Amino acid sequence: MKDEFAVAVVGAGMMGSGIAAVASLAGHPVVLVDRGEAEVERGLQQARACVDQLRDNGLASADAAARVTGLLSGSTDMAAGCRAARLIIEAVTENLALKQKLFQELDSLASPDVVITSNTSGLRITDISRMAVKAARMATTHFWFPAHLVPLVEVVMGERTREETARWLHGVLLGWGKVPVIVRRDLPGQLANRIQQALIREAICLVQDGVASPEDVDMAIKMSMGIRLPVWGPLEHIDAVGLDLALSVQKDVLSSLDHSPQPPELLAQKVREGNLGHRTGKGFYDWSRKSMPELLARRDRFIMQALRIIREERKD
Repeated sequence: MKDEFAVAVVGAGMMGSGIAAVASLAGHPVVLVDRGEAEVERGLQQARACVDQLRDNGLASADAAARVTGLLSGSTDMAAGCRAARLIIEAVTENLALKQKLFQELDSLASPDVVITSNTSGLRITDISRMAVKAARMATTHFWFPAHLVPLVEVVMGERTREETARWLHGVLLGWGKVPVIVRRDLPGQLANRIQQALIREAICLVQDGVASPEDVDMAIKMSMGIRLPVWGPLEHIDAVGLDLALSVQKDVLSSLDHSPQPPELLAQKVREGNLGHRTGKGFYDWSRKSMPELLARRDRFIMQALRIIREERKD
């Protein structure tokens, strides 16, 4: 889309800064809003770093990256920061009460033609916008982390979201170079995260039951379905192999999969013991023997290489 309307991103953390980078690269004036000067400045620095990474890897033009300097700004005054925006994207902590209060405030601040969205990864937009009067112009736009690299954005319609709101967001996000999908039922976890949580649950249970080590579970996923998923979805897969075979395999396998409505005990045990993952040094892995910076760099290189391939294919 060529309409260079203003965008406000409320929340200058990892997600908000990545979203701000994407919107400003698309040519929009963007205000990054947070409660403190330090948070805003960190967010602006991170957004610029995202832009630089895309430029340095051939995923953003030098001209577009240079224009970001004049398009990207920050504010600690939410009313002032959101005043000129046609689109406001909330990217604050995943706390329902906090988001409800913020949406109620944004609803009163923004004129009726302003679209307001949440970047929530699991909460329902219906619940977030519960106290808003003009909830028809509200939806979820769930960017996947890292927001400047992962193409998917889930546009989730709440119980009061207008069709035209979802369609408008879909068009905007296409113009930003994203791959939006419209989710028409407002479920916890939305669409892709529901699938991811099912995968995570089964992966943990396989470790918990002694079927394989964390290393082997991760390697099996990465080197099988994971490597083909960007071009070979699960429904395409079963159409390719035949639905009769898919039905036969499901009859054999589904009854033995974990289907508990509660998180696996192994996960709960690790949390009780304070083994929370990288930030505490241990989780499923011992992070004194494994480098998170190296893993993140490898992840980003792989995503960027995949993006180059995807973009080339779209040109053909």
